[in-house]
Order: sequence, then C-alpha cells, then structure tokens
Amino acid sequence: MATITKTPSKTWKAIVRKRGWPTTIKTFRTKRDAQDWARRTEDDMVRGAYIDRAPSESTTLKSAMSRYLAEVSPTKSAGTKRRETVRAKPLLEELGDYALVAITPDLVGQYRDKQLIAGKSNNTVRLELALLSHMFTVVIQEWRMGLVYNPVAAVRKPAAGAGRNRRLQPDEERALLAACDQASNPMLGWIVRIAIYTGMRAGEIQTLRQDQVDLARRVVRLNKTKNGSARTVPLIQQATEIFGHALAHPIRSNTDLIFWGEPGRDGHRRPYEYSPAWRRALKRAGIVNLRFHDLRHEAVSRLVEAGLGDQEVAAISGHKSMQMLRRYTHLRAEDLVERLDQVFD
Repeated sequence: MATITKTPSKTWKAIVRKRGWPTTIKTFRTKRDAQDWARRTEDDMVRGAYIDRAPSESTTLKSAMSRYLAEVSPTKSAGTKRRETVRAKPLLEELGDYALVAITPDLVGQYRDKQLIAGKSNNTVRLELALLSHMFTVVIQEWRMGLVYNPVAAVRKPAAGAGRNRRLQPDEERALLAACDQASNPMLGWIVRIAIYTGMRAGEIQTLRQDQVDLARRVVRLNKTKNGSARTVPLIQQATEIFGHALAHPIRSNTDLIFWGEPGRDGHRRPYEYSPAWRRALKRAGIVNLRFHDLRHEAVSRLVEAGLGDQEVAAISGHKSMQMLRRYTHLRAEDLVERLDQVFD
C-alpha cells in the first residue's frame, strides 16, 4: 500500500512500497496528485511495467551530455571526440537546461528548424541530431535513466546534401605545394603530399609512428581508423621518399611519431598540428574553399581515374560502403573523353 504524508513545506509525499520493487518516493503539490501517482505506480508494478522515471526527471540534458562527452566520446577517435565536443555546444545552448524527460520530438524539431533558419547546412544539423540521438540511446540502453523512447528518432532529419565536389586543379596543386614548402617547418609540405599520394585522413597521418611505416615493402599499416577497421596503405615512390626524409630528420628526438610537434610542458612531443600553417599556405597560394580533407577526396578520385576498381580503391581508402566511396569519386568529364573514344571506336 502507498503512504501519503504531508511535509513541513505543505507539499504531499507519496511513498510506494511493494515486495520485489525498490521503494519509490515522489512529492506533489496536492494530495490528489500524490494519490493518483501512487495508484498508477502500484498498478504498473502489478503489471510488471513500472519504470522509475526519477533519474530522467532530475537529470538535465547538459548533465547527460557532459557525461557522454566524458565517458563515450573518448572511446572514439581523437578527431571524432573533438568534433562531438563542437557539435554539442549549440545543443547545450538551446536544450541544456531541459530535463531529459522534457525533451520531446516537438522540441527537437523546433531546434532543427531554428538551426536551419540561422543558416547552418543540412549536414551540420544532421550531425548534431545524430549526436543527440546517440546520447539518448546510451541514456536508455546503458544508463537506464527511465526514458521509454528516443525523442530524436521521431523527428524528420534534414535532407542529406550533395556532398563536396572540390577537386584540386593542377595549377592549384603547384601553388599549394610551393606555399607549403615556404613554411619554416618541412612537416606541412610532407603531410600535404602524403594526403594527396595516399588518401589517408588527417588524423591517420598525424598519429603515424615509426613501427607503422615499412619502407622496404612500401606500405603503411593503420591500426586505428575512423571506421574501426585496420588497413594497409600502399605507397607510391614519392610517398616512400617523403617518409624516408621524415624518418631521417636530424632533430628527431624523444618521439617515435613520424610527424611531430613541439614538446609540451611534460617534455613529450605530440602530433604536428598543421591547421595554422595550412591556413597560411592557402592564403599565400591564393586558394579559396579548399579543406585539408579535400586532399583525401582528390586522392581517391585519382585512384578511380587511374582505372582501379571499387574494391581496390576501398582497400586503400578504408571506405566500407560503396555508396560512401562514390561520394568521394567525382571524375572529371574531360578526363573520360579519350577513354570513351576508345570504347566506341
């Protein structure tokens, strides 16, 4: 039986005790509300359908997201962890003070529309909602906070964009490499060329260590990748020579990183942070609207243009989905003219 008592603050406390279930307590403004809740709770316990919603009522989205970023994000790659921290900021600004139980599909839909009206791209908003959705999945399945459904799952996501189609033109490549070589640190020119020659992601290049590079066999072994699958990347002669120069760099000390940065306060060297030098090189070269990730796009496209099959390209690039791979492979129509002539000759 439930116990209903009046508190010194003139509210009403309902206490439900039933064998086989934890004692459940909740406070209400009126005695009727306390009685109604106690009766529903006892009925749910009898039917075996009772769910303790107290954690979701007392936990804000800000608190849950902070826990997610502290416990879940670190299990992902460094790049993904960094991006999730950025994507969480607008979610926390708009929804952070709401209790988890108060986040409804309508509220999530309003957030989506507000971000799109503010000028954010469809893909940016999709990724923010994907982060929010996965957080709720963890809340429900692992943290058991008493939610019965994921509110993001019921919300229409913005249509996927066409994806970037930014290719590096020959004159741009010459200007870019020349600008990179003007940097005082040779690391920038090395990693830009490695990105173009191998199609590896920036994070994969930055974290490379000596034992991953086999110059004799001309391969790089990647153990930790974005999609979680290890792969071996073949090296063309130019890439092999660059790794040789990097490994033989005379000031290498206290690190087995291939591309290293300045020592931190603890004396350890960390991966070379290319972003500031990359932006300066783009400015010197007069190149606009080019991201470092576009170099991976360029490399994969060149592999396709060279005649490699989808499976061969995927083995090098690490794409699991052929659909995702094709988003990176935009062939220049003018490069296909000669091949078409041969087909219909």
